[in-house]
Amino acid sequence: MNFLNGITLLLVYQLAGEIIVRLLGVSIPGPVLGMVMLFITMMIRGRAPASVEQASTALLSHLSLLFVPAGVGMMTHFGRIADEWLPITFALLLSTVITMVATALIMQQTSRWFTKSAPAQGHSDE
Repeated sequence: MNFLNGITLLLVYQLAGEIIVRLLGVSIPGPVLGMVMLFITMMIRGRAPASVEQASTALLSHLSLLFVPAGVGMMTHFGRIADEWLPITFALLLSTVITMVATALIMQQTSRWFTKSAPAQGHSDE
């Protein structure tokens, strides 16, 4: 019963995200907004409910099954992918490079912020 409560709560947050996205017309996927709302709720409460922990653990243990529909979709459109392999490859390579550069720049900036805000240790006024 605890699992059922947890999965219901996850689906309610996903539904709430979908409703808000459709009402406000924002360009964020509904499930992502629902996940953000769930995260904010758990941050406010200070912990995840036991039912959500149980449901999420069960879902994560079967995560590989969630990739089956994507694989079937790729096989359905295999002809199109074969026809357009060059632009797809270029887009994948370019997006990978952009992601790596953006991650490196963000990491550098974050490191600078943390080193500036960290108090100097080992110095005494004696």
